[in-house]
Amino acid sequence: MARYTGATCRMCRRENLKLFLKGERCLSDKCSFERRSYGPGQHGQNKFKKLSDYAIQLREKQKVRQIYGLMEGQFKRTFKAAERAKGVTGETLLSNLERRLDNAVYRMGFAGSRDQGRQLILHNHFLVNGKKTNIPSFQVKVGDVVTLKEKSRSNSQIVENLENAARKGLPSWLELDKANFQATIKAIPSRDEITIPIQEQLIVELYSK
Repeated sequence: MARYTGATCRMCRRENLKLFLKGERCLSDKCSFERRSYGPGQHGQNKFKKLSDYAIQLREKQKVRQIYGLMEGQFKRTFKAAERAKGVTGETLLSNLERRLDNAVYRMGFAGSRDQGRQLILHNHFLVNGKKTNIPSFQVKVGDVVTLKEKSRSNSQIVENLENAARKGLPSWLELDKANFQATIKAIPSRDEITIPIQEQLIVELYSK
C-alpha cells in the first residue's frame, strides 16, 4: 500500500500544529516545528492569505488524516462507516480512529508514535485476546486485551517507550498492566477524552458537499 515518505515535520508546519508524528523527538528541542513554526516552502512565512470555506474544511480533513496516518481511501472508508453508524457522525469518526489498533498501541505506551505502532503490529509483536493480530486498522472493542508477545518484551525500544509513557499519560478508556505488558480496553473513547484540537464538524461538512 502506498504511504507518505516525505519529510514528516513538514506536515506539522503545513498544518501549523504539532502533530506528534515522531515520538520523543516532538517533545525535545530538536522538534522542527518549535524552531520553524511557519509553513514550509518559499511562501511559508506569508500569513496573510485568506482561505475559503472549502480550503478550511480540506485542511481539517488532511490534518486528521495525517495525525492518524491514513491514506485518502482509508480515511474516506472510515468516514463512510461512521456515517452509517448510529450517533453523531463526527464523534463516531474520531472514536473509530482512536480504536484502531495502531493508535491503541501508541496510546498504551508500547510505541513512541502511531507510525511506530503500525510497524510493530505488522511485525507480529502483539496479541489481541491471545490471538496474533497484525492488522493496524483492526478495531479494538470493550473488553479486548492487547498483549505484547513474550519474545518482544526485551525489545529495548519498547521498554524505553513504556518508561516514557508516564509523561504522556494514559487515556481513561485504557487500563495498562505494565508488569505483564498488556492493556485492556475499558470503554469506547468519548469525545471529551480526545484532546487533539480537531473540528470534526468541518470534515462532515466537507464530505456532505
